[in-house]
Amino acid sequence: MSIHLKITNASEVVALKTSKWLENLTPDRMDQKLVEDAVIKGIIEQLQLEGIKGEICSIRGIDVVEKTLTTKNNFSVRSIKKF
Repeated sequence: MSIHLKITNASEVVALKTSKWLENLTPDRMDQKLVEDAVIKGIIEQLQLEGIKGEICSIRGIDVVEKTLTTKNNFSVRSIKKF
């Protein structure tokens, strides 16, 4: 089973958690990575509390529109975390 999670407001989250000034200094791609890493860490912690074992992958280049899955030319697995 896979679950797709798309974070669409990474820059806003970084600005809220730090400052608008710092968010303006970091590229959008960096904001996305920071937020993804924090979300993945939280998900892993919650799943471990439930006794669930598995892995989470951060994958760039997948889009889901309604029920259609598409990949982009720059499709890549950014990270895999086993827990």
